[in-house]
Parts: sequence; structure tokens; C-alpha cells
Amino acid sequence: MSDLNPNAAPFAEKLRVRVCGICVQNNKLLVVRHGKTVDNKAFWVPPGGGVQYDESMQDCLKREFLEETGLQVQVSRFLFVNEFLHPPLHAVELFFEVQLQDGRLATGADPELAEGAQLIEQVQWLTMKEIQAIPTPDKHRVLQHLIALDDLLGLPHYFIP
Repeated sequence: MSDLNPNAAPFAEKLRVRVCGICVQNNKLLVVRHGKTVDNKAFWVPPGGGVQYDESMQDCLKREFLEETGLQVQVSRFLFVNEFLHPPLHAVELFFEVQLQDGRLATGADPELAEGAQLIEQVQWLTMKEIQAIPTPDKHRVLQHLIALDDLLGLPHYFIP
């Protein structure tokens, strides 16, 4: 079992359904840097989070973007599914293309976590070159083997490990 940051405990040892948004603007991808979550490593990932009971995936993704980035988005098409399995964390992630509607970029917070226990450290627009410079273990699997940002918009509908 991995070394889990105690602040990530609310997300552990359960299967979660997450929605994530791919937002590309001016040849940059919007990503969130989570602090040391598992195995004492920082982690870059597209914005997103867990679907709550009685919440649509689209509403969840809009809420998560606002909470994490301060930005309002319009959810467009479904892109692909990814299974995130890094015990004790396990999630089925549905990725959607989103378009920026309004707001000002700001590093947000997870309402499930106390003020001093936040995992979100940074929100940033990154170029492909900047994403490629991040060490592979420090970025989500969907970011690990990209050649171009457009690859995220045309991937097969499911990742095979």
C-alpha cells in the first residue's frame, strides 16, 4: 500500500466516480497541482472531482472547475474514460472537453478539506513543452505520453493500462 497524505484520507479506500475537464486555450492546458498526496509526490492533473449523489456529471464538472480554478466553463463533448488505481485511491474518471466561459484564474480549494489541510497548491496554464518537462511520476497518466495537446481531444474512448 502507498504512503497516503492524511489530508487525502476522505478520498481513500472507496471507489469514486470523478469527472475531469480538458480545457485548452492559446495552446495551453489548464492543470491543477495537488500537493503530496500519495508516496510523498506532488501531482499534476486536469481539473475535476467527485460526482455527488443527485448531481449530474456536467453540473459536477462546472462546480469543480469553479472550486479549483475560479473559472466558469461550458461542458461540451465526452472524450474518454480512465481508471485511476493507486491504492488506497481508486477512481473511474470521465473526461470531457470544456470551454472557458468566465471568471479569473485563481488557486481554489476542496470544500471537503479543512483550510489548513488543502491538497490543491497551484493552478496553471501549461504548454506542451512545460507538461513534458514535469517528471512522469508527478503527472496524471493522461498527461504522461502526450505529443501534442490535441491528442487529449482525440484519444480512444478508454485507456488500457
